[in-house]
Amino acid sequence: MHLIYNPVFLEHDTGMFPENKKRLSSLADLPEQEIINGEKYLQLVHTPEYIEYIRQACQKGGYLDEDTIVSPESFRAATYAVGATIMASQSGGFALSRPPGHHAHPDRSSGFCLFNNIAIAVQNLVNEGKKVLIFDFDGHFGDGTCDFFYNSNQVMFWSIHQFPGFPGGGDADEIGEGEGRGYTVNVPLPINSGDEIFMDAIETFLPIAIEFAPDVVALSAGFDSHQYDMLTDLRISANTYHKIGKIMSANFANVFASLEGGYNIRVFSDCLFNFIDGINNQELRYKEPETDSMIQVYYEYEGRKSLAIQLLRKYWKSI
Repeated sequence: MHLIYNPVFLEHDTGMFPENKKRLSSLADLPEQEIINGEKYLQLVHTPEYIEYIRQACQKGGYLDEDTIVSPESFRAATYAVGATIMASQSGGFALSRPPGHHAHPDRSSGFCLFNNIAIAVQNLVNEGKKVLIFDFDGHFGDGTCDFFYNSNQVMFWSIHQFPGFPGGGDADEIGEGEGRGYTVNVPLPINSGDEIFMDAIETFLPIAIEFAPDVVALSAGFDSHQYDMLTDLRISANTYHKIGKIMSANFANVFASLEGGYNIRVFSDCLFNFIDGINNQELRYKEPETDSMIQVYYEYEGRKSLAIQLLRKYWKSI
């Protein structure tokens, strides 16, 4: 998996917000390449009225909501973030872009996100006749992505995230509706969950993802579950991201990724490159002591896991 990056993503100026350009500018020796503008793909997910609203709001600058801020070049950066994710979906790359996207809904922004990069790229693949698995391992529930595909049986949305936490939702009983019932797999982790819980959440529900037999796997790659990230209360070590990469590479042939969260720039690069090394079957680069969870946390997780299994067993033989 190769990185897809261009300095245009630094033009989205959010000041001192946790989601700021230092997330990418702090990374040394990033390969730069020409990226397509993804504006023509926006209506695959977003309403024309919302697209125009974002265009005009960016010209003025300021807050779209309490968690999302824009500047005059934010629209340009956001459309290129979409373009980078489209390119990643076509080449098996990693769109190292910003603003992130998984909280963006068809008609509203949320949680630092303007346009839903991963949803747009996935809908483009669906329109080509592909079945797509979205695995969202960001520490926050990807509510925008989940809602958009909640009624679809062409897309499986699988999310591991802190619960309760921003933005709300993502409980184990949310498994899809209509034709999409059984195609949403939410694994809500209690606060203070460590490595062993996170890995169990992957290993337990991975068989469903394999049974779904996707043509393509789309990764909403967030690194804010790390124990030193400021915006979640999870306790994942950098080692786990290497394991995630190895598992995805070992079980699926066509995989691409788009950057979501990860806000502590002192550890963000370690998590990112551990993941890249894992998916490329290279050795662990940045090793940390692994974390574990208090017994009360594990009991809470086991209850939530059992509920998810009970509900999904009706639809999948492998669980």
